[in-house]
Amino acid sequence: MHPALELPADLRAMIAAVRRVGRPRLVGGGVRDWLMGIQPKDFDLEVAGVDFETLHRALIPFGSTDVVGRSFGVIKVRSRAAQGGEYDFSLPRRESKTGAGHRGFAVEPDPALSDAEAAARRDFTVNAIALDPFSQELIDPHGGIRDLQARILRHTGPAFVEDPLRVLRAFQLAARFNFTLAPATAALCREIAGTFAELPVERVWGEWEKWATKATRPARGLAVLEETGWLRHFPEVAALRGTPQEPEWHPEGDVFTHTQFCLDALVLLPEWPRADAARRRILMFGVLAHDFGKPATTVRAEKRGQLRWTSPGHEPQGGPLAEAFLRRIGAPLELDAPVAALVVHHLAHHHGRTDFTDTSVRRLARKLAPATIDDLALVMRADCNGRPPLPSHEIHVRIDELVARAHALALADTAPRPIVLGRHLLQLGRQPGPDFKPIIDAAFEAQLDGAFADEAGGVAWLLHFLKQA
Repeated sequence: MHPALELPADLRAMIAAVRRVGRPRLVGGGVRDWLMGIQPKDFDLEVAGVDFETLHRALIPFGSTDVVGRSFGVIKVRSRAAQGGEYDFSLPRRESKTGAGHRGFAVEPDPALSDAEAAARRDFTVNAIALDPFSQELIDPHGGIRDLQARILRHTGPAFVEDPLRVLRAFQLAARFNFTLAPATAALCREIAGTFAELPVERVWGEWEKWATKATRPARGLAVLEETGWLRHFPEVAALRGTPQEPEWHPEGDVFTHTQFCLDALVLLPEWPRADAARRRILMFGVLAHDFGKPATTVRAEKRGQLRWTSPGHEPQGGPLAEAFLRRIGAPLELDAPVAALVVHHLAHHHGRTDFTDTSVRRLARKLAPATIDDLALVMRADCNGRPPLPSHEIHVRIDELVARAHALALADTAPRPIVLGRHLLQLGRQPGPDFKPIIDAAFEAQLDGAFADEAGGVAWLLHFLKQA
C-alpha cells in the first residue's frame, strides 16, 4: 500500500469543486512518480462526465484560466492562492491520425469515455495509471503498475506508432528511471525509425534536454536509441559503436561502451546533485561528446614497443563534431562553446606534464571559457571512471592537482579577465586607434604568463612595453 498522495491545498479545493460537475482523475507522470516514491512536481487532472464550458465555470473562481487548449479540451489554471500552483485540467479525448508528424492528429474531447478508453491514448502503460483523488483508488486498465514494478516501458496500444516522438520519450524515460524497453515496443520503434524527420527539432531538443538534466542512468537512454534503430539519427553518437580502444587502457570495450560508462559515472559524482539544469546540460553533453573525434582518428600504430589502438588528435577533432551534434538536436546556441571547449581540452591532465604551472592553468581557464576548470575536472573524472575495472587513482590525483592550482589562482569557476584595458591607454595620453587592440592583447598575454597580477603591475608593465615599442 502506498501512503495517500498529498495534494496542495489549492488543488484540493479545485478538485472538490470539479467533483460536483464531473469525475476527476489524477493522471500521467504525477501518478507514476508518486508510485515510484518520487514527490510529484506536476499534477494533471482529467475530468470525465462534464462539458468544457461547465468545467471552465467550475474553475474560474480559483484563479486565471487559459483556454488556449480549448480544441483539445484543456484548461490551464494559475491559482490565485498564496504560493499556489499551475494545474492542467482536461477532458478525456479521442485522437485520430490525419497526417505526418507529431502534430498530425485530430483531437476530439469526449466526456463519455471510460477510464480504460481515456488511458488507451497514452504512450506507455506506466503513464496510463489514474488515481481517484478522493478514494485513492488506482485505475490501471493496461497493467502499468506491474510494468512499473518491473521497470519496463511497454506501449499502451497499437496507436503508439502514430507519434514518433514517443520513441524519444522512451529514450529519456529509460534514462531517468532505469527502465528497459519491452521487446514488442522496441520492435514498433524500429518500424517507425524512418519517421524521425517528421519531428520538429524543438521537440527533439525537449527530450534530449530531459535526458541531460534528469537522467539517473543516462546510458540506458543510449541503449534504447540503439535497440530501436534510432541511434542512426544521431551519427556522431552512432559512430562510437565499433570504434576500438586499446584493451590495456580501456578494458570495458569500444568507444560507445566507454561513453555509456562515463555518462553513468558523471551522475554518481557528488557534485552532480548540486548542479543546476544549465550546468548539467554542459557537463552531460561534454561527457557524451568527449570522444566524438575518435572514430575519425583511431588507428593501429606502434606505441611503447607494440601495436596498439590509438586516437591521436581526437580531442581537437571532437570539438566541431560536438557542435554539429548540438545543432542536429536543436540545442540552444549558448551550449556550443562550453561543450566544445570541454571536449577539446578533456585530456589537459595528460600529455606528459609533470605539474600545472600558474601560466598553464591561466591559459587553460581562458580557453575553456565560458566553461570552467571545475567543469572540466568533472568531465575528466567521469572519463577516468568510465574504464571499469581499471583503477584510476593516479588520474584523480592529477585532476586534484589541477583543481587545487586553479583554486589557488581563483580560476576554478571563472576565466582570467584582462587587467589592462583601453582606459589605461587613454589615461597615458594615447589616442584611440588601430594599435589599441594589439597592445591590449599583448598585455593580456603577459598577464597570463604571470608578468603582473594587479592593476598597478599592469600599468607598470604597460609603461615599459610602450617605451620598448
